Parts: sequence; structure tokens; C-alpha cells
Amino acid sequence: MELHFELNEVTKKLPKHLHKFVVKQPYEEYTSQNQAVWRYVMRMNVDYLSKVAHKSYIPGLEKTGISTENIPKMEGMNRILKEIGWAAVSVDGFIPPNAFMEFQAYNVLVIASDMRTINHIEYTPAPDIIHEAAGHAPIIANPEYSEYLRRFGEIGSKAISSAKDYEMYEAIRLLSILKENPNSSEKEINEAQEQVEWLQNNMGELSEMAMIRNLHWWTVEYGLIGTLENPKIYGAGLLSSIGESAWCMQDEVKKMPYSIDAATINFDITKPQPQLFVTPDFAYLSLVLDEFANTMALRKGGLNGIKKLIDSKGLGTIELTTGIQISGNFDKVIPFKNNKVAYFQTVGETALANRDKELIGHGISTHKNGFGSPIGKLKGINLPIEDMSPRDLKAYGIYEGEFMTLEFESGIILKGKAITGTRDLRGKILMITFDECTVTYKDEVLFQPDWGLYDMAVGKEVVSAYAGAADVASFLDTSKVSETKTHKITYSETAKKLYVLYDEVREMRETNSATEDKIEAIFHQLKKEYSEDWLLLLEMYELALENNFAIKNELLNTLEALKSNKSYTKLIENGLNLHLN
Repeated sequence: MELHFELNEVTKKLPKHLHKFVVKQPYEEYTSQNQAVWRYVMRMNVDYLSKVAHKSYIPGLEKTGISTENIPKMEGMNRILKEIGWAAVSVDGFIPPNAFMEFQAYNVLVIASDMRTINHIEYTPAPDIIHEAAGHAPIIANPEYSEYLRRFGEIGSKAISSAKDYEMYEAIRLLSILKENPNSSEKEINEAQEQVEWLQNNMGELSEMAMIRNLHWWTVEYGLIGTLENPKIYGAGLLSSIGESAWCMQDEVKKMPYSIDAATINFDITKPQPQLFVTPDFAYLSLVLDEFANTMALRKGGLNGIKKLIDSKGLGTIELTTGIQISGNFDKVIPFKNNKVAYFQTVGETALANRDKELIGHGISTHKNGFGSPIGKLKGINLPIEDMSPRDLKAYGIYEGEFMTLEFESGIILKGKAITGTRDLRGKILMITFDECTVTYKDEVLFQPDWGLYDMAVGKEVVSAYAGAADVASFLDTSKVSETKTHKITYSETAKKLYVLYDEVREMRETNSATEDKIEAIFHQLKKEYSEDWLLLLEMYELALENNFAIKNELLNTLEALKSNKSYTKLIENGLNLHLN
């Protein structure tokens, strides 16, 4: 498969299953109007955010190679980002939350390759390159925040989703794509909006992934830092939205102290936020993240951990007290007292690992039809199997070549002949392989001899349960790319002619070749054919002002007249203020 990104010290560590989300940045598809939108937003942001953003923001733009003049190229960003231990790749809009978090765990920013249209210049419901590059990248230049982001990805990628989470992801992805596409019909947008709202109201109990996405939203995307009375902006959603960065500072937006409670507060990605959370400093973010991680099956394991994996209907891993890890789709668990597990079962391809490395001979080709095992202590024996020395094992009849009966406290009974045992480097027994084996629980047969050899995982308890595989190389495909693709906007011939004018103005600015005659010619064509286009008019006014062309007064009068359209009033005023200051 062709790679759409350059391999460097950071990106070469990405597991192969993430490569499929990376797309080639369609730089040649950005129109000259796209470039003008970038320039407008960035210049507004730098002017305004220098007063209200966290002190890392402005220096961070320079450190990460983000220019106010041009949409950044991924190659250029990567050359600079690697100096702070990060990289960037281009993706197609929203990607699944687990994959997004996993990229972050590898110090890789995923940057949506699309560029917002002029109609969504203040705020876009879809992720775009302004949001990702100009919002996320500058703050990661702060080492403390950078480590928080990496750690968040590491923990977040292990969060267990519910089956409905993926439906919600697909519904939000579709809605954001439709809202950003000027060719979408009102009917399409309304139907997609209704589906998102229906899902929001029918999600049931929040999954781990839903809760950690809430924490991500209220910090990484929409976070404020400092005091409730004088907060500063660090969240990428606010840093990249000239509308919301100003709106969020108003008293109408409630400011609340950040805490783990934010995990239960949902958000609507298509609307401005009614409340925001303020952290005193970046270190506090990591404290809350660790507090949340302590509630996850990743750290608690147990019966509830396996139940979460079963409900997720996705690939997950459990780890036992010995360190053996079982990765697969869990579909059955027999409970034991006190949130313990008597027996677990996966269905389909399963892999066994230790310390995140697949055990030799125990990949998905060996366990292609699933894997099941009893766990816990043997009845009447205080010493767990995992703590038995070779002498203990022999004393209790657990010995290679011996036919034995193992009765567990839970009531699971295993009968079979031990062939061999698998140990870790420290000599701890991880697994025992049996021939002629039968495993039963009450009247239920869990394994019978004609199914082949039986591998029994050894462990007292389930100490961890999490999404994904223990060894990322065990499974060829652990997450799928959405079939709903970002719409490529079809431009009319009229629009293309307008972009030629944008090109001409851009070239005049960049080559310092503006003349009054050229400006006047474009101005007359604009008035005749594109009388509502305020942004190009603003760019021409900037050139006329800089060169003291007489036409500057006529351009200004036209802009003032356009301000009567409420859609443009604030945008034009802000642009004029920037040029007049």
C-alpha cells in the first residue's frame, strides 16, 4: 500500500493498522479563496488571541511552522514538528475515536485535510486544517501540555466503546460533511441532524469512550486555563474559531472549574458551547485524567471489564494476574462471586500475548475459532497455580504427561493430560496445554477432546480489560475507515472565474506588484459579477491602503455598504479594524 506520509523518527513508529486512515494532503485542490480564508482567520486569530490565549499560543505558532499567509503543507510542518517530538498526518475528516486517540499516543497529530468554506469562516462543524493545524499544533509546543496530550491518547485508545458509539461517530461525521458542503440540500442536513439528535437521546449509559471523549472535548478542544474570573484559551476548537474565541469570553458562557465531572457532560459538535471548563494549569489536566483512568476497566479489570468488552462487540483485550493477555472479540463470561470471573470465551480470531508481545505459536492462525479458559484458584488449595513452584505443581498432580482433574472454586472442572507449559522470562507459568481435554461447568460442556489441543490461560483474576489488541501486530485490521467520504465540492464556472481574481490579488501582494489600474480593473469586475464577495474586496482595500492608491476610498465605501448585510457586518468590521490599527 502506498504511504501518503513521510516516514521520520515519529511516524515510523505508527502501527500499520493506522496507515489506512492517512490520505495525501490535496494541496493543489485548495482554491485561492481557501487561501484567503486561511489568511483572514489566522490574522484575526493572532491579533485577538495574543490577548486572550494561553501564553504558549503565539510562540507555538512559530515553533510549529504555522504561517498566517499560507495554508501549511504537511511536509513542512513535519520538518519542524519533529524537533519537539511530534509529527502530523493528513486524514479525511473525523476518524473513529479509538484511532484518533491512538495516533495521539504515538505523538502524531491527525489533521483534517479539508479547508472550511467562506460560508463557515467563523466556525465550521467539520474538522478542517485551520482547526487542526492552527488550533492543536501551537499548544503542543508547551512540554507539559504535550505530555498530557500523548498520555491522553495512550489512555483514551484503551477506552471501551459501546456498540452505539460507532453509530454516533458515523452520524456526526455525515452531518459535519453535509453542513460544510455548500451543495448539500436542506433536506439532507435536516435528516442527518435528526439522526444525531435521536442517537444523543438514546445512547443509554455512557461508555468509557463516550466519557473520555467528553473529557477530550472540554479540555483539548474547548478548554480554558487560569482562573474563573480571568481565563485564557488553550482548546483547539476555540483557538481556531474567530466566532467562538470571542463568544466564549462573554458572561453568557458559563465558566466552571474543571473536574472529573466533565466526563458525564455531553456536547453538541454542531453548536457553540453553553458552558466551558477552566483548569488552573496543565498539570491539573493530568491529575484528572489519572483520576478517570482509575475508574476504567483498563485498571479495574474484573467481571465488569469483560462485560464491557462483550457489550462493545469489538476487539478487546483482558490481562490476567500472571501477565498473559488475551485479545479477541469476547462473547461469553461465567461470573463468580465478588466481581470475579470463572470462565471467559472469545469468538473468532484471537491472539495471546505477554507484555504486549504475541506469544510464539499463539496468534490468530492458531486460535482462529476463539479461545476460552477458566481462571481462579483450585478448590481446596490455597496456593494459586500461578504461584506454584515446579515442586508444588508436581505435588498437586499438575505435571507434564500426567492425566489430571482440576476442579476450580467456581465449579469449572477440567480433565485432561498436560502436554506442556508456557512460562515468561521470570519463570512464571502463563499457560498449560492439554490433550484429550474436557472442560465443563455444571451441565454445560465448554470444551471437548475432539476439538483438538486445549490451552488454559493461568491467572487468579482479570486485572485489566481494554479496547484493541495487546500486540498491535497481531491483527491485520483493528478499525475500519468510514465509507462516508468527505464531499469534494464541485465549483461552477462562475466560481472558478472568481478564484482567478483572488489569484491575481494574491500574486500582487506576494510579488509587491500592485498597481492602481490592476486593482481598479478587478474592482469593477467584482462589482459587476460578484457584488456580495466581501473578502476579496477587503484584500484589495488592504493593498490600496498600503500603496495609498486613490481607489482606497471607493473600496472602503463599498465595504461599508456591504456591512448592511448582517452575515458580513462583523466580518468586515473586524477586517477593517485589522487594517486600520
